[in-house]
Amino acid sequence: MLDDKNFSVLMSVYKNEDPKHFIDSLESILNQTIKPSEIVLVRDGQVPKELQEIIDRYVNTYDFFNYIPLEENSGLGNALNIGLLHTKYDLVARMDTDDIATENRFELQLDYFNQNPDTSICGGQILEFIDNPENIVAKRELPLTHNDICRFLKGRCPFNHMTVMFKKADVLKAGNYQPFLFMEDYYLWCRMYLNGAVFANLNESLVLARVGEDMYRRRGGFNYFKSGYRLEKFKLQNKIVGMFEFLKRVSMRFVIQVLMPNALRGWVLKTFCRKKS
Repeated sequence: MLDDKNFSVLMSVYKNEDPKHFIDSLESILNQTIKPSEIVLVRDGQVPKELQEIIDRYVNTYDFFNYIPLEENSGLGNALNIGLLHTKYDLVARMDTDDIATENRFELQLDYFNQNPDTSICGGQILEFIDNPENIVAKRELPLTHNDICRFLKGRCPFNHMTVMFKKADVLKAGNYQPFLFMEDYYLWCRMYLNGAVFANLNESLVLARVGEDMYRRRGGFNYFKSGYRLEKFKLQNKIVGMFEFLKRVSMRFVIQVLMPNALRGWVLKTFCRKKS
């Protein structure tokens, strides 16, 4: 029975989170058709009083919260690394603290794992919205099958991170989350690929992802490029890609993330990496 399947939800919150968005995210988890057995909430450093009061209220109200307060902000990769080590169950679902899960998200993913027990990660599609969940502006669609996901991974991140549910053992086998600026998830998927993990994405949209008007434009700058270069070099060194693909990807990253003006970068990413909705 699906209702008897235990799983954890892993979240990390930090000082810049909007309190209302945080509440919306938590409520979308608590109102699932199948509720999690545990929510591991990592507080990545000190947060404002209003946000702390919300954390305390939920943690004190629901006994399935496992709250891990870190005194210093250490970045998403480290926060998720610590949080995953504190999860109790074999299946772990990621969720961002400003997004909204569709009400049957976990039910769909648990059903997929039950029918496909060899799967390591099951993600899904996302609908992106601005301000109001009814104001859907785009959809990020990703390939569904293992082979298609592996091909996609060579060029771009193959999972919407906030949608994934994975086997804890397979993530730990690949070295857990690690600090990797802007790309903690993509780096993890590459390492899992090298370990022979089995990938899947559902065709359904599992999360309503909150974006700002300037979200696409902000995905640039020299630090973003440097992190991307490190990842491309890792893929080359581990023969995920060859030299030609490496040079092509690094050149594209440099043009888009360093040379291209913010407004033009936003248009390119929104036009070619998203489906209009």
